[in-house]
Amino acid sequence: MKDKNVLSFQLNVDDFLPATDEERQSLVQMRPSVSFWKDALRRLYKNKVAMVSLAVIIFILIFSFAVPSFYPYKYDQQIQGSEYLKPMTYSKQETALKDAGKSVFPHILGTDNLGRDYAVRVMVGSRISLLVGLIASAIILIIGSVYGSIAGFFGGWVDLIMMRIADIVYTIPDILLIVLISFAIKAPMETLATKPGFQWIQTVGVNLISIFLVFALLYWVGMARIVRSQILTLKQSEYVTAAKALGASNGRIIKKHLLTNCIGTLIVTTTLQIPSAIFTESFLSFLGLGVAIPLPSLGSLASDAVNGLNSYPYLLVAPAVGISLIILSFNLLGDGLRDAFDPKMKS
Repeated sequence: MKDKNVLSFQLNVDDFLPATDEERQSLVQMRPSVSFWKDALRRLYKNKVAMVSLAVIIFILIFSFAVPSFYPYKYDQQIQGSEYLKPMTYSKQETALKDAGKSVFPHILGTDNLGRDYAVRVMVGSRISLLVGLIASAIILIIGSVYGSIAGFFGGWVDLIMMRIADIVYTIPDILLIVLISFAIKAPMETLATKPGFQWIQTVGVNLISIFLVFALLYWVGMARIVRSQILTLKQSEYVTAAKALGASNGRIIKKHLLTNCIGTLIVTTTLQIPSAIFTESFLSFLGLGVAIPLPSLGSLASDAVNGLNSYPYLLVAPAVGISLIILSFNLLGDGLRDAFDPKMKS
């Protein structure tokens, strides 16, 4: 047989023989393809700090929402003769009942100036602060995402006008607006609270409603800017052009194609917005602009504890630690979510 010419089209039959077992095992094993969500969750699970923060948040949720339902004391229950008890102590009446053989549950964190159990007030206060943070973040998410997506999608003079309005809104002082709104809606809200189905206004208080209104009026600007920047990049994609060619409406393109691909950014921004809303509510409650008495929040509990700081400093520990834990946990979880959803953080 003649030697095979390198430049000829002759084929070597041995190259087409089935691979042996050793050759198969020597092949590089490729990692199976995973979806965007599975890949993000896998990286989130590897972030120990974020997972510990998530566990702390779950514990606080159970502590705030589940434990008060079977706790022996109520947040507004005043126990006569139990004013300013130290943690894990009893009043004289409770001590007498205990000596008589009856079971008396101790005041784990003591009591306040009106003889109300402080532990259950911290639980309910944490619940109120969490609800304010979650509801406010939901309001910011809805308004900011809609506003920012419209400005980014249409662009041009629409984007110019809408973002200049956002810049003006950003300069309005929030505390001043809360005070003005509280005075403006106080009389109409008190009248509305007397009607059937609106008694919850008296429980929540006009100040807290004013806080929600201010979140809806002012705090959406940051979310709108983030969404707008994402939409400006995504609207140049081929699938958006294809959707336009197929006759999809602008609303459908924004809803189905653009905001859907911003979901990771929206989740991260909303998670980081929750501690900011909680801090704002706690700060305003500390100034007396928060929830109505006797409903507690961590900010109002801290404000009441400051008045007796020299004599009863232990009353400030629980709300201060609660605010710190909630804000720190949500911030660390938000950082973990940002690293998990950001493709640039892939190893």
